[in-house]
Amino acid sequence: VASWMPVDRAHLRAPGGAEHVLPLPSDGLFAAIARRRDLDDALLAHARNAGASVRTGDAVTAVAADADGIGLELADGTEIRAQQCIAADGMWSPTRKLLGLEIDGYRGEWHAFRQYFADVGDAATQLWVWFEEDLLPGYVWSFPLPDRRANVGFGILRGGDIPTQAMKRLWPDVLERPHIRGVLGRGATPEASHRAWPIPARVDDVPLTGPRTLFVGDAAAACDPLTGEGIGQAILTGREAAAAILAHPGAPRAAAVDYEAQVRRHLFADHRMSLALGRLMRSGRVADGALRAVGATGWTRRNAGRWLFEDYPRAMLVTPRRWHRRMFSGPGAYRPEEAAIPG
Repeated sequence: VASWMPVDRAHLRAPGGAEHVLPLPSDGLFAAIARRRDLDDALLAHARNAGASVRTGDAVTAVAADADGIGLELADGTEIRAQQCIAADGMWSPTRKLLGLEIDGYRGEWHAFRQYFADVGDAATQLWVWFEEDLLPGYVWSFPLPDRRANVGFGILRGGDIPTQAMKRLWPDVLERPHIRGVLGRGATPEASHRAWPIPARVDDVPLTGPRTLFVGDAAAACDPLTGEGIGQAILTGREAAAAILAHPGAPRAAAVDYEAQVRRHLFADHRMSLALGRLMRSGRVADGALRAVGATGWTRRNAGRWLFEDYPRAMLVTPRRWHRRMFSGPGAYRPEEAAIPG
């Protein structure tokens, strides 16, 4: 991945101003940052190298499933036929809409606002998360990138005290808050205009399948409702969808049942845990207390960092089927294959 940037610690600032550093373990790589377009390019190249036929610029205009398969009509009139379809087409999923499974009026649970900056100060090497009193349970982030650049943004819960339409107006104020500007540096300059987008986080409350179709990633509303993160969930659901189809060739209903069961197994408990924690984090006092607990000891700091980056599942402690001897001491996710442990 072209802009791959390893991260070895996270800096958190509580609403009351206390700062905590969460060092990540040294036995593996637990977190890394990359520009989204670079990650997408790498994934696309990986698919091509594996033999996938890639068509770009071809909108899907109609979808129809029958007893023999599913047909997708493209804007140029071409029809693609297959036994099954994996719809990885985002929150606004045209496939879901064309199948009549659209959720009327749905705008996502979160809204995010981001801008890339160049010539940054400490933000070039440090990952920061600021829990601002007026944005809770949302937060501001600064993720380091190569060449003294950073991905800086903030997210808010839809329906909260701040309307999503006000995010653009609020952005200059967020950037000039002294503790944030101090990390970005006075010389930080925007590389391009800002971007804003909705984040869907209701995987337990949307249809995960349709006629000969499996929805994955944002199309399955699979983002984490606590942090808004969705790339890990997108890759996981994509892999499970492919595995279900391969396990049940020519049996689309069996594949759909298998896929839904695997999504429930992997994500539902974590989703509900994140919802509960998110409700608690709406209070500045609770957020301050939670971050004090996070920074209490070396063990809590180490494991809070791993938990923050989802190196182990959100609801690990309350799902005994996931327990194993090294669940809190295993090496990082990016490691030689022979070092892998059950997860």
